[in-house]
Amino acid sequence: MLPFLAAIYWNVNPIIAHLGPITLRWYGLFFMLPFVIGTFLLTHIYRSERVSPQWVDVITIYMLIGTIVGARLGHMLFYDFDALMADPMVVFKIWQGGLASHGATIGILLACWLFARNNKFDYLWVLDRIVIVVALGGACIRTGNLMNSEIVGKPTNVPWAFIFPRDTEHLIQGVAVPRHPTQIYEALFCIFLLILLYSMWNRTKERTPRGQLFGLFVVLLFTQRFLGEYLKENQVAFENGHLFNQGQLLSIPLILVGIWVLWRAGKDPKNPYGYAPRDLGKEGDPVTLPGSGPLPSASVTQPRELRK
Repeated sequence: MLPFLAAIYWNVNPIIAHLGPITLRWYGLFFMLPFVIGTFLLTHIYRSERVSPQWVDVITIYMLIGTIVGARLGHMLFYDFDALMADPMVVFKIWQGGLASHGATIGILLACWLFARNNKFDYLWVLDRIVIVVALGGACIRTGNLMNSEIVGKPTNVPWAFIFPRDTEHLIQGVAVPRHPTQIYEALFCIFLLILLYSMWNRTKERTPRGQLFGLFVVLLFTQRFLGEYLKENQVAFENGHLFNQGQLLSIPLILVGIWVLWRAGKDPKNPYGYAPRDLGKEGDPVTLPGSGPLPSASVTQPRELRK
């Protein structure tokens, strides 16, 4: 193994600052960042397809709740079930840590389904656009994991190895050794997905084959997750000694779903591209009916509760 000086010594404080009783953490910042940046990106996508950007505010609320609830429940169910059974209230103690990406995925799928059902959008149309933002979110979350010195890789002698002295769970004979910066690997892969998916959407926009972007995203992301787990330390003790760890087992059904959706993409002759309320004109202005002014922000294609 190379001398420790050949590795990057990563000892970043995960806390940004203390403001009275409030503690600002890097992870929290990177967790919320995609919801902020993603709003602008999704607004651009919706406007480009003549869908009112007011829907972005609505789906962002669904996504925020779905991501947090799904990630927390996923962690407790998949990785810390005994603690959940011993004290069900522990699920609300998010400040203690514990969010699972597979749980967040399930939460996002459910949130998008509820949004689509309640607001007359095609479900796969919604997913095809939201995965572009989710890719951005994945990059930010893994950067947050890096700032927390968590989800570390296995020992290695590659020249870009990181030493994580704050990760006291994986010391070797009491010493922090060089490891794969798997957080960076996954963040970079998510950036690649962001660029790929946006480029594909930008070529076809409203004629994007229904399910294509979502299927491709799920297959690529969770294939990378499955393979990347071989470079990571197991996160919980019960994973040790098994052929596949929990992250790999949870990735397999999602990969299969992605393959099926990708195979079926755009093949429905009655609905090849999906649908959404086209409540903007070609230039991005509100639709104007003959003999009337522009439609109000809540058009006739929107649910009654949004017209108030």
